[in-house]
Amino acid sequence: MPVGPFEPSFESLRNFECPDWFRDAKFGIWSHWGPQSVPRYGDWYARNMYREGSDQYRYHLRTYGHPSAFGYKDVVRQWKAERFDAEELMERFVAAGARYFVAQAVHHDNFFNYESSLNRWNSVKVGPGKDIVGLWKAAADERGIPFGITEHLGAALGWLAVNKGSDKHGPFAGVRYDGTDPAYRDLYLDNSRYLADAEVPDPWYSDDPQWHRHWLDSVTEMIDRYQPELLYSDGPLPFGEADYAPGLQAVARLYNTSARVHGTNRAVYQQKDRRPEISAVGVMDIERSQTPRIEEFPWQTDTSVGDWFYNVRDVYKTAGHVIELLVDIVSKNGNLLLNVPQRPDGTIDAECSQLLDDLGAWMRVCGEGIYGTRPFRVFGEGPSGVVIKGFTEDRVHWSSSDFRFTRRDGTLYAFQLAWPTDGRAVIRSLAGHETVTGVRLLGHGPVPFEQAHGILVVRLPETPPLEVANCLAIDHQEA
Repeated sequence: MPVGPFEPSFESLRNFECPDWFRDAKFGIWSHWGPQSVPRYGDWYARNMYREGSDQYRYHLRTYGHPSAFGYKDVVRQWKAERFDAEELMERFVAAGARYFVAQAVHHDNFFNYESSLNRWNSVKVGPGKDIVGLWKAAADERGIPFGITEHLGAALGWLAVNKGSDKHGPFAGVRYDGTDPAYRDLYLDNSRYLADAEVPDPWYSDDPQWHRHWLDSVTEMIDRYQPELLYSDGPLPFGEADYAPGLQAVARLYNTSARVHGTNRAVYQQKDRRPEISAVGVMDIERSQTPRIEEFPWQTDTSVGDWFYNVRDVYKTAGHVIELLVDIVSKNGNLLLNVPQRPDGTIDAECSQLLDDLGAWMRVCGEGIYGTRPFRVFGEGPSGVVIKGFTEDRVHWSSSDFRFTRRDGTLYAFQLAWPTDGRAVIRSLAGHETVTGVRLLGHGPVPFEQAHGILVVRLPETPPLEVANCLAIDHQEA
């Protein structure tokens, strides 16, 4: 354990203070990418290909053959990443407005995207022949944006147990899947005792001390090798809530490593337990959802343009939908981390390229109201809002009365989420003692306004500068 200001205890780690880079960045892009992209058939492929009756099982059987003969060990060997260009993609991501970048180091499939000394099933020794994480880090460092990694390893022991099973019906009934082959136990793991968990493993994390040690050794290797400014665990804080548990040891190492490199901690740890006593050790992450209010401490939504791994069946979010999510999240003191699905060769498709271009065009106009801002007294006003329900991201039918607010110094930024038919923006959230001194419509310029009894009425031009979430910069002072 590197010597530093943090001990692996809740008492110590609750002294964490979110670094300004994260609070200011607001928008990051994530490469949730690995060998599960090879079939182009979506998330959790390494598990569902062994689940008889699932879409991915049927696809695998009809495309590659039965998983007793062609298993995940064979899928990973087909991942070549032959057109992967981290520099070119990072240039695109930065142009789209990303202020930090996050790379997946390992998913639940137990395949490492770098040359691990602990696992031969990694992207240098099998498949691409490339240190994927290292290439991403070099590209991010070259552009001066913070670099993070995600680990999804904690649940792998139970998650992968389905590869020990067999079909119950049909021509392959009783034929054991290749997870029972001892030659591949280091990929498929010793986990037959979890086979009965047909759905998501419960509990999410195994209580096996040997597995806990392997997880900690692996995450320690990631931290020591890449010194990330962000580390994300896909799930709650791993393996227990007692002081000196593996999860807390990893967090302490992350922060102490950063403090040693930078003189003070610049790193952020993210996990998904929303209890304040747990989330206080870092930044709370919410997958494909958010909060209904302004949070006291910075937090993050992680989501994807479509499925987590490339999926030919996907219907993607539009750029407008992503922008509306971003604005709503930032108004509540949050950040948005967006995955852009990559094809197995490392490229992104034309639809994702267009979405990035559209995001960048909007950010160049409205980024002033996003980057470096803080929440206003209220996050917004108006009758409409997102549905706060796990894994629900339906696009909202906004009205012209719906606004989301951010602020910087003496400027209030008001994002109007639908363009009004009467040419006015009416804002009711200013206090009576707050006097407006000027209003600009970003992308257009100064616009006329009136203020009476705290209500601000702004006269807008006939044509909006942008198709979605136009922003008013309102200068005001205390009366």
